[in-house]
Amino acid sequence: MFFSLIAIAAVIALFVIVSRQQNRIALVERELGALRGLVQSGASLSAPKAADAAREGLPEAALAPAAQSADGEIAAKPEPAEEEVAAGPWTKAQAAAARSVESSESAESAQPATVAETPAAGSPAKAARRTDVETALGTRWAVWVGGIALALGGLFLIRYTIEAGIFGPGVRLAMAGILGMALIAGAEFIRRTGFKVPVQGAAGAYIPSILTAAGAFILFGTVYAAHGIYGFIGPATAFALLGVIGVATICASLVHGLALAGIGLVGAMVTPALVASQAPNPWALFVYLAIVLAASAATARIRDWKALVAAAFAGTGIWTIFYMVDAPEVNLVAVLFISLATLAVLACVWLGLFLVAGRDAAARGFDWPSIVPGFFIALSALGLSVDPVFASAGNALHGAVLLVALVAAALYRPRALPLVFAAGVATVLIYLGIIPPATIGADALDVGLDAQPLASADTLTFRIGIALGLVFLAAGFWAARRFATTAPIRAACWAAWGVIVPLVVLTALWLTFGDIDRDLGYALPALLLVLVLAAGGEWIARAEDPPLAGGPAVSFALGGAGVAGLLMLHMAFGSGWTTVLLAAAAIVPALATRWRSYPVLGWIAVGAAVAVLCRVAFDPTIVGAEFLSRTPVFNWLLPGYGLPALAFGFAAWQLARTTNGRPRLAMEAAAALFALLTIAMLVRHAMHGGVIDTGAVTLAEQAIYTLIALGAGAIMVAIDMRSPSSVLRYGSLAAGVVSAGLIAIQHFVVLNPLLTDESTGTIPVFNLLFLAYLLPAIAAGALALYVRDKRPRWYSAMLALIAALLAFAYATLSVRRLFKGEFIALWSGLGQLETYTYSALWLVIGVALLTAGVWLKSQVLRIASAVLIAVAVVKVFLFDMSELEGVLRALSFIGLGAVLIGIGLFYQRLLTRAAKSRSDGSG
Repeated sequence: MFFSLIAIAAVIALFVIVSRQQNRIALVERELGALRGLVQSGASLSAPKAADAAREGLPEAALAPAAQSADGEIAAKPEPAEEEVAAGPWTKAQAAAARSVESSESAESAQPATVAETPAAGSPAKAARRTDVETALGTRWAVWVGGIALALGGLFLIRYTIEAGIFGPGVRLAMAGILGMALIAGAEFIRRTGFKVPVQGAAGAYIPSILTAAGAFILFGTVYAAHGIYGFIGPATAFALLGVIGVATICASLVHGLALAGIGLVGAMVTPALVASQAPNPWALFVYLAIVLAASAATARIRDWKALVAAAFAGTGIWTIFYMVDAPEVNLVAVLFISLATLAVLACVWLGLFLVAGRDAAARGFDWPSIVPGFFIALSALGLSVDPVFASAGNALHGAVLLVALVAAALYRPRALPLVFAAGVATVLIYLGIIPPATIGADALDVGLDAQPLASADTLTFRIGIALGLVFLAAGFWAARRFATTAPIRAACWAAWGVIVPLVVLTALWLTFGDIDRDLGYALPALLLVLVLAAGGEWIARAEDPPLAGGPAVSFALGGAGVAGLLMLHMAFGSGWTTVLLAAAAIVPALATRWRSYPVLGWIAVGAAVAVLCRVAFDPTIVGAEFLSRTPVFNWLLPGYGLPALAFGFAAWQLARTTNGRPRLAMEAAAALFALLTIAMLVRHAMHGGVIDTGAVTLAEQAIYTLIALGAGAIMVAIDMRSPSSVLRYGSLAAGVVSAGLIAIQHFVVLNPLLTDESTGTIPVFNLLFLAYLLPAIAAGALALYVRDKRPRWYSAMLALIAALLAFAYATLSVRRLFKGEFIALWSGLGQLETYTYSALWLVIGVALLTAGVWLKSQVLRIASAVLIAVAVVKVFLFDMSELEGVLRALSFIGLGAVLIGIGLFYQRLLTRAAKSRSDGSG
């Protein structure tokens, strides 16, 4: 044992000697670097003549950096105590540099000197790269491993004495304590004698800090062994000693670095787990944690160690949660004490004391270590409010106190912005948890909730909710106004939580305690909240720079007013009136743009439109299927869809004259959509006997929808010509494309009476075929003609082709109906006269299309004519030749020949006339 102590003392002395020699070597290296910079820059040390010669040897671009390097090295000269040691070498070096500079006068050209200096300049970097591994091995790794070896050596020494029975337990523990104290004292001696890290990158191998850490480790083990193994000291003494060692280690990190602070913090936080007691005292635990936390925060504040203070907050929070979970009887006053103490340390120590220049607590941004205490304190408040054991005892009030304290701390220290997020999230989760699942339909989803809310709902919860809502509202808007000019993002965060929490609390209380169908008792507070939020937004806007700019905070406030208005309408009115009034409410923010240019106003109108759309998607009957009248047209569908269309159209008109941005386009689209829905829903209601949510779509109903879509496309084109709008332009294109798709799928395939055998009606002309094929053909052809010069060429060509196909289908199916009657299913067979009639009809239609194509100068119609005539030719040669007999077969071929010859003559005359006109024009 004695020789071991001598060896340790010898090692410490060796460290001192080596450190002194390293200081001297570092001094010489800095001086040589300064001389090298002087030589490379060509600066004169002896005469102006030498300086001129040096400037001729280097370009101007190289002079300034070299001179700066030399100045920097000279500025880093050692302290006065070490100048005498360096005086001799420095003088000799100056003489050598002067001789070197003077010899450069005889050089015939400066270029070779410059080229020769290039490798020399690069050699230090190469040497540094070659010595990286050597530096790491000799400085950092050796010191780290040495420190660990010392700590383990102390433990092994104690183990050896135990195994050999040399000393008793008391002597062993005393010797271990002496060893730990000796290491700490040796570290302090080395630090005070002027030890400095001489090698760049070796700061992590600071020898005093390694020795201090090893000594602290040995002292921790010694005290724990004295209590846990031998029982020499009681729990209170061991607890106090371990705490003192931990706090002292943390304080010592001010001179030894962050790593030692981490070791001390870990030891201090592990101490309560190492010391067992038959009667644990929560006050002793939490007072101890508060002291450790304060010491850690003060140390971290001085050195600006964010990781250290975050770890200290995390350790304290983990102990608090463990206590709340495992303790048989939780002392809530102690929980409140440690939580409030944590906030006090955060606000008054970490973010308050020891401020230095450039660390203004009100600076922009936020303090990320504040996330940790915010999370754990919010988690504690959540547990006190949601856990049935705490909530049933009325301890939700303690949780509310913690939430209010979080908000107050965030107000006091603006950089602690994460605290208000933590408080807001916890409050929202608490009050979403009191909503009965059956109220919102969650009981039907089989999520294992047994139709019970997650949190208890009682009078205390009701009152606390109101209080928390008012706290967040007042604090959020006051802070938003305070930071509206200097920190807009921070102001927006405060305004957001000042809106979200009151809205969530009001909604949760309504769904839990109120009547979700209609409840004026909650509608009046919702109306008051609308007015307060709108006035608060205006109050914040007046504090902006420039005033009334409508920044993010104002947007949150006014957006919250819009949501509160939505809630108020749902609380005060039935389903039908809610839909109508909600649509009418979109006019209010649109009109407000006459006096205020807030960007959010237009989007509030869009939000109202989205809300109405969601309502009609949830209940297309507006008032419920059982309350919807069966009277055609004049029922709740007309105001439920028609009034929103008018309101959205007016809002779009108003926005076009004030803001004229994307909200205006969205409102135009909503107006067009609801106008189409109005007609479509009224048609379906009338054709299904007052029921719109059952029954398959028929061909007649589909034909009406197609006509509506085509008509809407034409209306949007006409409006777009008078008041250009991208919504109307692309909306008209979409209406035409949708119409073409419906015709191709529904009219020609799915609902085709040739395939479904649906009745076509008993009236000869005005029947289902007239409605489903001829009218859409006329509408598509007219729209194609109307948009020829107003829309892309492909669009008009598509509509023209659809019109031609519909006309062809109408004529063909009409012939089928003429021969088969009301039902024209394909499986009823074909007669010879019917087959011949198809050939003749197709040829006539082909000629008609050709004539129309030439007259209208439409290439699409001419191509359609050619295709149809080609189909007729194939039919005559392949089908008619085998199926027809006698005179019908002859007439079929004669008619085909005559038509083809006539088309040939027509094209010859047309081409001859065109060639003659070109020759006359050229002559």
